[in-house]
Amino acid sequence: MMCRLLDVSTSGYYAWLKRPLSDRALNDRILTDLIYEFWKDSKRSYGAPRIHTDLAEAGYLVGRKRIARLMKNAQIQGITRRKYRPGPKTEHTRPYPDLVRRRFTADAPNQIWVAD
Repeated sequence: MMCRLLDVSTSGYYAWLKRPLSDRALNDRILTDLIYEFWKDSKRSYGAPRIHTDLAEAGYLVGRKRIARLMKNAQIQGITRRKYRPGPKTEHTRPYPDLVRRRFTADAPNQIWVAD
């Protein structure tokens, strides 16, 4: 039924099942295993850039984007640091001192403010 829905011949589907993996697919499997080992050795913290460095030091010349793709397909993810976010202000926080003695009152319209 799936062959009819996808407009594929039955013999073509079974031929595809028996076909061996391509060289690229085999290399991807080997690299994924290596990536997993480096990731596990890093206490599951390394992302693609650091694993790229580890693979290069081990003698494997592979692009960082390929490593990122393989990590994503294998659901391997590095740990990212959280950005600093300041907390809410409380009544204990003091405002900055007014060193220039600004006045924020408007006594009359069209009045020009003159510094003391």
